[in-house]
Amino acid sequence: MLEYLESDATGIAEAVGRGEASAVQVVRAALERLAAVEPVLRAFRRVLAEQAMADAQAVDRAVARGERLPLAGVPIAVKAWDGLEAPQTVLLRRAGCVVIGLTSVPGPHTPWQTWGRTERGPTVNPWRADRTPGGSSAGSAVAVAARVVPLATGSDGAGSIRIPAAWCGVLGLKPTNGRVRGHDAAGLNVPGALVRTSRDAALYLSVLLGEEIAPAGPEPLRAVWSGSLGFAQVDPEQAALARAAAERLHRAGRLVWRDHPVRLLDPGPAWHALRELGGDRENARRIRRANDDRLRAVFAEADVLLTPTTPLPPHGHDGPGEAMPVDLTWGFNISGHPAISIPAGRAADGTPVGLQAVARHGREDVLLRLAADLERLSPWPVPVIADA
Repeated sequence: MLEYLESDATGIAEAVGRGEASAVQVVRAALERLAAVEPVLRAFRRVLAEQAMADAQAVDRAVARGERLPLAGVPIAVKAWDGLEAPQTVLLRRAGCVVIGLTSVPGPHTPWQTWGRTERGPTVNPWRADRTPGGSSAGSAVAVAARVVPLATGSDGAGSIRIPAAWCGVLGLKPTNGRVRGHDAAGLNVPGALVRTSRDAALYLSVLLGEEIAPAGPEPLRAVWSGSLGFAQVDPEQAALARAAAERLHRAGRLVWRDHPVRLLDPGPAWHALRELGGDRENARRIRRANDDRLRAVFAEADVLLTPTTPLPPHGHDGPGEAMPVDLTWGFNISGHPAISIPAGRAADGTPVGLQAVARHGREDVLLRLAADLERLSPWPVPVIADA
Protein backbone atom coordinates (compact mmCIF):
# COMPACT_ATOMS: atom_id res chain seq x y z
CA MET A 1 0.00 0.00 0.00
CA LEU A 2 2.80 2.45 0.84
CA GLU A 3 4.38 1.82 -2.54
CA TYR A 4 1.04 2.46 -4.25
CA LEU A 5 0.45 5.70 -2.37
CA GLU A 6 3.86 6.98 -3.48
CA SER A 7 3.38 6.02 -7.15
CA ASP A 8 2.08 8.15 -9.98
CA ALA A 9 0.40 6.92 -13.15
CA THR A 10 3.63 6.95 -15.14
CA GLY A 11 5.44 4.86 -12.54
CA ILE A 12 2.60 2.37 -12.27
CA ALA A 13 2.36 1.92 -16.04
CA GLU A 14 6.12 1.37 -16.30
CA ALA A 15 6.11 -1.21 -13.49
CA VAL A 16 3.14 -3.14 -14.91
CA GLY A 17 4.53 -2.96 -18.43
CA ARG A 18 7.87 -4.42 -17.29
CA GLY A 19 6.17 -7.15 -15.27
CA GLU A 20 7.42 -5.79 -11.94
CA ALA A 21 3.84 -5.47 -10.72
CA SER A 22 0.50 -6.75 -11.92
CA ALA A 23 -2.53 -4.67 -12.75
CA VAL A 24 -4.51 -6.85 -10.34
CA GLN A 25 -2.15 -5.96 -7.47
CA VAL A 26 -2.32 -2.25 -8.26
CA VAL A 27 -6.09 -2.13 -8.62
CA ARG A 28 -6.54 -4.11 -5.41
CA ALA A 29 -4.40 -1.50 -3.61
CA ALA A 30 -6.51 1.31 -5.11
CA LEU A 31 -9.73 -0.32 -3.94
CA GLU A 32 -8.28 -0.81 -0.46
CA ARG A 33 -7.34 2.85 -0.31
CA LEU A 34 -10.82 3.81 -1.51
CA ALA A 35 -12.41 1.70 1.22
CA ALA A 36 -10.23 3.39 3.85
CA VAL A 37 -10.98 7.02 2.96
CA GLU A 38 -14.38 6.95 1.27
CA PRO A 39 -16.42 6.95 4.50
CA VAL A 40 -14.76 10.25 5.38
CA LEU A 41 -14.47 11.93 1.98
CA ARG A 42 -17.49 10.65 0.00
CA ALA A 43 -15.73 11.14 -3.35
CA PHE A 44 -17.50 8.37 -5.27
CA ARG A 45 -21.07 8.00 -6.40
CA ARG A 46 -20.48 4.46 -7.59
CA VAL A 47 -17.66 1.97 -7.00
CA LEU A 48 -17.01 -0.57 -9.77
CA ALA A 49 -14.90 -3.05 -7.81
CA GLU A 50 -15.96 -6.26 -9.58
CA GLN A 51 -15.62 -4.78 -13.05
CA ALA A 52 -12.29 -3.18 -12.11
CA MET A 53 -10.77 -6.49 -11.04
CA ALA A 54 -11.96 -8.15 -14.25
CA ASP A 55 -10.51 -5.29 -16.32
CA ALA A 56 -7.22 -5.54 -14.41
CA GLN A 57 -6.98 -9.23 -15.24
CA ALA A 58 -7.55 -8.36 -18.91
CA VAL A 59 -4.72 -5.82 -18.75
CA ASP A 60 -2.37 -8.43 -17.26
CA ARG A 61 -3.24 -10.85 -20.05
CA ALA A 62 -2.59 -8.17 -22.66
CA VAL A 63 0.80 -7.34 -21.13
CA ALA A 64 1.69 -11.05 -21.06
CA ARG A 65 0.91 -11.22 -24.79
CA GLY A 66 3.43 -8.46 -25.39
CA GLU A 67 0.99 -5.60 -25.95
CA ARG A 68 2.38 -2.17 -25.14
CA LEU A 69 -0.15 -0.19 -23.14
CA PRO A 70 1.04 3.33 -22.23
CA LEU A 71 -1.17 3.38 -19.10
CA ALA A 72 -1.07 -0.31 -18.26
CA GLY A 73 -2.86 -1.08 -15.01
CA VAL A 74 -3.35 2.53 -13.92
CA PRO A 75 -6.45 2.84 -11.70
CA ILE A 76 -8.51 5.89 -12.62
CA ALA A 77 -11.68 7.56 -11.43
CA VAL A 78 -14.22 8.93 -13.92
CA LYS A 79 -16.46 11.94 -13.41
CA ALA A 80 -20.01 10.66 -13.03
CA TRP A 81 -21.45 13.08 -15.58
CA ASP A 82 -19.02 11.71 -18.19
CA GLY A 83 -19.29 7.99 -17.51
CA LEU A 84 -17.67 5.02 -19.20
CA GLU A 85 -18.79 5.97 -22.70
CA ALA A 86 -17.19 9.42 -22.75
CA PRO A 87 -14.60 9.67 -25.55
CA GLN A 88 -11.68 10.32 -23.20
CA THR A 89 -12.71 7.43 -20.92
CA VAL A 90 -12.78 5.08 -23.89
CA LEU A 91 -9.30 6.17 -24.99
CA LEU A 92 -7.87 5.88 -21.47
CA ARG A 93 -9.26 2.37 -21.01
CA ARG A 94 -7.91 1.39 -24.41
CA ALA A 95 -4.48 2.58 -23.21
CA GLY A 96 -4.66 0.25 -20.19
CA CYS A 97 -6.43 2.29 -17.51
CA VAL A 98 -8.81 0.55 -15.13
CA VAL A 99 -11.86 2.49 -13.93
CA ILE A 100 -12.53 1.84 -10.24
CA GLY A 101 -15.52 4.16 -9.85
CA LEU A 102 -17.57 7.18 -10.86
CA THR A 103 -16.89 10.33 -8.87
CA SER A 104 -19.23 12.81 -7.24
CA VAL A 105 -20.65 15.87 -8.94
CA PRO A 106 -23.09 18.55 -7.73
CA GLY A 107 -26.70 17.73 -7.10
CA PRO A 108 -29.53 19.25 -9.16
CA HIS A 109 -31.25 22.59 -8.70
CA THR A 110 -28.40 24.65 -7.29
CA PRO A 111 -27.12 28.01 -8.58
CA TRP A 112 -23.50 27.06 -7.73
CA GLN A 113 -21.47 24.10 -8.87
CA THR A 114 -18.41 24.18 -6.59
CA TRP A 115 -19.32 21.11 -4.56
CA GLY A 116 -20.09 17.38 -4.88
CA ARG A 117 -22.92 15.20 -3.67
CA THR A 118 -23.41 11.49 -2.93
CA GLU A 119 -26.26 9.52 -1.41
CA ARG A 120 -24.24 9.53 1.84
CA GLY A 121 -23.79 13.27 2.00
CA PRO A 122 -21.59 15.98 0.48
CA THR A 123 -18.06 15.35 -0.74
CA VAL A 124 -15.57 16.96 1.65
CA ASN A 125 -12.29 18.71 1.04
CA PRO A 126 -9.46 16.36 2.10
CA TRP A 127 -7.67 19.27 3.78
CA ARG A 128 -10.68 20.48 5.80
CA ALA A 129 -13.90 18.51 6.13
CA ASP A 130 -15.96 21.64 6.73
CA ARG A 131 -15.03 22.98 3.27
CA THR A 132 -16.06 22.00 -0.23
CA PRO A 133 -13.49 20.50 -2.61
CA GLY A 134 -14.76 22.67 -5.47
CA GLY A 135 -16.50 21.38 -8.54
CA SER A 136 -18.07 20.28 -10.61
CA SER A 137 -15.28 17.69 -10.90
CA ALA A 138 -15.44 17.43 -7.12
CA GLY A 139 -14.93 13.74 -6.43
CA SER A 140 -12.26 13.45 -9.13
CA ALA A 141 -10.09 16.08 -7.43
CA VAL A 142 -10.60 14.48 -4.01
CA ALA A 143 -9.79 10.98 -5.29
CA VAL A 144 -6.48 12.22 -6.70
CA ALA A 145 -5.56 14.37 -3.70
CA ALA A 146 -6.32 11.49 -1.30
CA ARG A 147 -4.21 9.11 -3.40
CA VAL A 148 -7.05 6.77 -4.20
CA VAL A 149 -6.07 7.10 -7.87
CA PRO A 150 -3.21 8.93 -9.59
CA LEU A 151 -5.44 10.19 -12.41
CA ALA A 152 -9.10 11.14 -12.69
CA THR A 153 -11.14 12.54 -15.53
CA GLY A 154 -13.01 15.80 -15.39
CA SER A 155 -14.69 18.31 -17.63
CA ASP A 156 -14.23 22.06 -17.50
CA GLY A 157 -16.99 24.36 -18.72
CA ALA A 158 -16.21 27.34 -16.49
CA GLY A 159 -13.38 26.14 -14.24
CA SER A 160 -14.80 22.78 -13.20
CA ILE A 161 -11.37 21.10 -13.34
CA ARG A 162 -9.16 24.00 -12.31
CA ILE A 163 -11.20 25.14 -9.27
CA PRO A 164 -11.29 21.73 -7.51
CA ALA A 165 -7.65 21.18 -8.46
CA ALA A 166 -6.73 24.44 -6.73
CA TRP A 167 -8.81 23.76 -3.63
CA CYS A 168 -7.59 20.15 -3.28
CA GLY A 169 -3.91 20.80 -4.06
CA VAL A 170 -3.50 18.86 -7.32
CA LEU A 171 -2.86 19.63 -10.98
CA GLY A 172 -5.92 20.36 -13.11
CA LEU A 173 -5.50 20.63 -16.89
CA LYS A 174 -8.01 22.17 -19.30
CA PRO A 175 -6.65 21.64 -22.81
CA THR A 176 -7.28 23.98 -25.73
CA ASN A 177 -10.97 23.97 -26.63
CA GLY A 178 -11.64 21.34 -29.29
CA ARG A 179 -8.25 19.63 -29.02
CA VAL A 180 -9.68 16.74 -26.97
CA ARG A 181 -12.99 15.43 -28.27
CA GLY A 182 -15.98 16.18 -26.07
CA HIS A 183 -19.67 16.92 -26.41
CA ASP A 184 -20.94 20.42 -25.76
CA ALA A 185 -23.09 22.38 -28.18
CA ALA A 186 -21.81 25.67 -26.82
CA GLY A 187 -18.16 24.63 -27.23
CA LEU A 188 -17.26 25.72 -23.70
CA ASN A 189 -17.01 22.40 -21.85
CA VAL A 190 -13.61 20.77 -22.35
CA PRO A 191 -12.56 17.25 -21.27
CA GLY A 192 -9.47 17.23 -19.09
CA ALA A 193 -7.76 15.53 -16.18
CA LEU A 194 -6.70 15.87 -12.57
CA VAL A 195 -3.32 14.38 -11.62
CA ARG A 196 -0.60 14.71 -8.99
CA THR A 197 2.50 15.04 -11.21
CA SER A 198 3.41 17.02 -14.29
CA ARG A 199 4.69 13.93 -16.08
CA ASP A 200 1.28 12.31 -15.61
CA ALA A 201 -0.35 15.35 -17.19
CA ALA A 202 1.99 14.97 -20.17
CA LEU A 203 1.29 11.24 -20.45
CA TYR A 204 -2.47 11.78 -20.22
CA LEU A 205 -2.41 14.38 -22.99
CA SER A 206 -0.14 12.24 -25.17
CA VAL A 207 -2.57 9.32 -24.92
CA LEU A 208 -5.59 11.50 -25.66
CA LEU A 209 -3.99 13.18 -28.67
CA GLY A 210 -2.18 10.13 -30.03
CA GLU A 211 1.18 11.91 -30.15
CA GLU A 212 3.94 12.57 -27.67
CA ILE A 213 3.44 15.85 -25.82
CA ALA A 214 6.54 16.89 -23.89
CA PRO A 215 7.19 20.00 -21.79
CA ALA A 216 8.51 23.03 -23.67
CA GLY A 217 12.25 23.62 -23.86
CA PRO A 218 14.56 24.92 -21.15
CA GLU A 219 14.72 28.60 -22.09
CA PRO A 220 13.04 30.98 -19.62
CA LEU A 221 9.37 31.59 -20.32
CA ARG A 222 8.13 35.13 -20.80
CA ALA A 223 5.35 35.69 -18.27
CA VAL A 224 2.70 38.32 -17.53
CA TRP A 225 1.06 38.46 -14.11
CA SER A 226 -2.49 39.57 -13.39
CA GLY A 227 -4.01 39.28 -9.95
CA SER A 228 -7.56 40.10 -11.09
CA LEU A 229 -7.68 40.04 -14.93
CA GLY A 230 -8.76 43.65 -14.60
CA PHE A 231 -12.25 43.08 -13.18
CA ALA A 232 -12.41 40.39 -10.45
CA GLN A 233 -12.50 40.93 -6.70
CA VAL A 234 -9.77 38.63 -5.38
CA ASP A 235 -8.98 37.63 -1.81
CA PRO A 236 -5.55 39.14 -1.01
CA GLU A 237 -4.16 35.90 0.42
CA GLN A 238 -5.10 33.92 -2.70
CA ALA A 239 -3.36 36.49 -4.89
CA ALA A 240 -0.29 36.74 -2.64
CA LEU A 241 0.34 32.99 -2.48
CA ALA A 242 -0.14 32.51 -6.20
CA ARG A 243 2.22 35.43 -6.92
CA ALA A 244 4.78 34.00 -4.48
CA ALA A 245 4.79 30.72 -6.40
CA ALA A 246 5.35 32.62 -9.64
CA GLU A 247 8.20 34.54 -8.02
CA ARG A 248 9.88 31.26 -7.07
CA LEU A 249 9.95 30.40 -10.75
CA HIS A 250 11.34 33.85 -11.56
CA ARG A 251 14.12 33.62 -8.95
CA ALA A 252 15.07 30.18 -10.28
CA GLY A 253 15.46 31.60 -13.78
CA ARG A 254 12.51 29.63 -15.15
CA LEU A 255 10.57 32.70 -16.25
CA VAL A 256 11.16 36.37 -16.94
CA TRP A 257 8.55 39.02 -16.30
CA ARG A 258 6.96 41.11 -19.02
CA ASP A 259 5.05 44.21 -17.94
CA HIS A 260 1.77 44.21 -19.84
CA PRO A 261 -1.58 45.32 -18.39
CA VAL A 262 -4.37 42.74 -18.46
CA ARG A 263 -7.79 44.36 -18.40
CA LEU A 264 -10.41 41.93 -19.62
CA LEU A 265 -14.13 42.59 -19.64
CA ASP A 266 -16.13 40.50 -17.18
CA PRO A 267 -16.89 37.36 -19.25
CA GLY A 268 -19.94 36.42 -17.18
CA PRO A 269 -22.64 37.85 -19.48
CA ALA A 270 -20.98 36.30 -22.53
CA TRP A 271 -20.63 32.91 -20.86
CA HIS A 272 -24.29 32.80 -19.87
CA ALA A 273 -25.46 33.86 -23.32
CA LEU A 274 -23.29 31.25 -25.02
CA ARG A 275 -23.96 28.43 -22.56
CA GLU A 276 -27.68 28.91 -22.41
CA LEU A 277 -27.87 29.49 -26.17
CA GLY A 278 -29.93 32.60 -25.50
CA GLY A 279 -29.67 36.00 -23.88
CA ASP A 280 -27.97 38.98 -25.45
CA ARG A 281 -25.90 37.26 -28.11
CA GLU A 282 -24.67 40.54 -29.60
CA ASN A 283 -23.30 41.64 -26.23
CA ALA A 284 -21.68 38.22 -25.87
CA ARG A 285 -19.96 38.66 -29.21
CA ARG A 286 -18.80 42.13 -28.22
CA ILE A 287 -17.25 40.86 -24.96
CA ARG A 288 -15.70 37.90 -26.71
CA ARG A 289 -14.14 40.04 -29.45
CA ALA A 290 -12.77 42.54 -26.96
CA ASN A 291 -11.23 39.90 -24.70
CA ASP A 292 -9.82 37.94 -27.64
CA ASP A 293 -8.10 41.11 -28.86
CA ARG A 294 -6.68 41.85 -25.41
CA LEU A 295 -5.44 38.30 -24.91
CA ARG A 296 -3.89 38.34 -28.35
CA ALA A 297 -1.92 41.41 -27.29
CA VAL A 298 -0.79 39.65 -24.10
CA PHE A 299 0.45 36.59 -25.96
CA ALA A 300 2.23 38.73 -28.51
CA GLU A 301 4.63 39.63 -25.68
CA ALA A 302 4.45 36.60 -23.39
CA ASP A 303 4.44 32.81 -23.45
CA VAL A 304 2.22 32.48 -20.40
CA LEU A 305 -0.31 34.51 -18.42
CA LEU A 306 -0.31 33.81 -14.68
CA THR A 307 -3.17 34.46 -12.24
CA PRO A 308 -4.55 33.01 -9.03
CA THR A 309 -6.79 30.08 -9.97
CA THR A 310 -9.62 31.18 -7.71
CA PRO A 311 -10.59 34.56 -6.27
CA LEU A 312 -11.54 33.04 -2.91
CA PRO A 313 -10.65 30.09 -0.67
CA PRO A 314 -12.83 26.96 -0.44
CA HIS A 315 -16.22 27.85 0.96
CA GLY A 316 -18.42 25.83 3.28
CA HIS A 317 -20.96 23.26 2.14
CA ASP A 318 -23.70 25.89 2.21
CA GLY A 319 -22.26 27.61 -0.86
CA PRO A 320 -20.15 30.65 -1.80
CA GLY A 321 -22.86 33.26 -1.24
CA GLU A 322 -22.62 36.09 -3.76
CA ALA A 323 -18.96 35.39 -4.60
CA MET A 324 -18.05 33.97 -8.01
CA PRO A 325 -15.39 31.22 -7.77
CA VAL A 326 -15.30 31.10 -11.60
CA ASP A 327 -14.29 34.75 -12.11
CA LEU A 328 -10.67 33.94 -13.04
CA THR A 329 -11.33 30.73 -15.01
CA TRP A 330 -14.39 30.93 -17.23
CA GLY A 331 -13.02 33.59 -19.54
CA PHE A 332 -10.61 31.00 -20.93
CA ASN A 333 -13.45 28.60 -21.68
CA ILE A 334 -14.78 31.34 -23.94
CA SER A 335 -11.42 32.24 -25.48
CA GLY A 336 -10.42 28.57 -25.82
CA HIS A 337 -6.92 28.97 -24.38
CA PRO A 338 -5.39 26.00 -22.56
CA ALA A 339 -5.05 26.52 -18.81
CA ILE A 340 -3.76 24.62 -15.83
CA SER A 341 -4.03 25.01 -12.06
CA ILE A 342 -0.77 24.25 -10.23
CA PRO A 343 -0.46 23.89 -6.44
CA ALA A 344 1.00 27.15 -5.15
CA GLY A 345 0.92 26.81 -1.36
CA ARG A 346 -1.46 26.72 1.59
CA ALA A 347 -3.49 29.52 3.12
CA ALA A 348 -3.63 30.30 6.82
CA ASP A 349 -6.77 28.17 7.17
CA GLY A 350 -4.85 25.13 5.89
CA THR A 351 -6.49 24.91 2.46
CA PRO A 352 -4.48 24.81 -0.79
CA VAL A 353 -4.15 27.71 -3.22
CA GLY A 354 -3.70 27.36 -6.97
CA LEU A 355 -1.59 29.23 -9.52
CA GLN A 356 -3.35 29.37 -12.90
CA ALA A 357 -1.21 29.38 -16.03
CA VAL A 358 -2.71 30.15 -19.44
CA ALA A 359 -0.90 29.71 -22.77
CA ARG A 360 -1.51 30.28 -26.46
CA HIS A 361 -3.87 27.91 -28.26
CA GLY A 362 -2.25 24.51 -28.72
CA ARG A 363 0.67 25.25 -26.37
CA GLU A 364 -0.07 22.85 -23.55
CA ASP A 365 3.65 22.07 -23.62
CA VAL A 366 4.29 25.49 -22.03
CA LEU A 367 1.88 24.67 -19.21
CA LEU A 368 3.48 21.27 -18.66
CA ARG A 369 6.91 22.87 -18.50
CA LEU A 370 5.77 25.43 -15.93
CA ALA A 371 4.13 22.75 -13.79
CA ALA A 372 7.26 20.59 -13.90
CA ASP A 373 9.44 23.52 -12.89
CA LEU A 374 7.28 24.44 -9.90
CA GLU A 375 6.94 20.80 -8.87
CA ARG A 376 10.73 20.54 -8.64
CA LEU A 377 11.08 23.83 -6.78
CA SER A 378 8.24 23.26 -4.30
CA PRO A 379 7.19 19.61 -3.90
CA TRP A 380 3.48 19.44 -3.23
CA PRO A 381 2.26 18.30 0.20
CA VAL A 382 -0.21 15.49 0.82
CA PRO A 383 -3.31 15.98 2.97
CA VAL A 384 -3.54 14.09 6.24
CA ILE A 385 -7.06 12.67 6.30
CA ALA A 386 -8.47 12.12 9.77
CA ASP A 387 -9.90 8.66 10.48
CA ALA A 388 -8.53 7.24 7.23
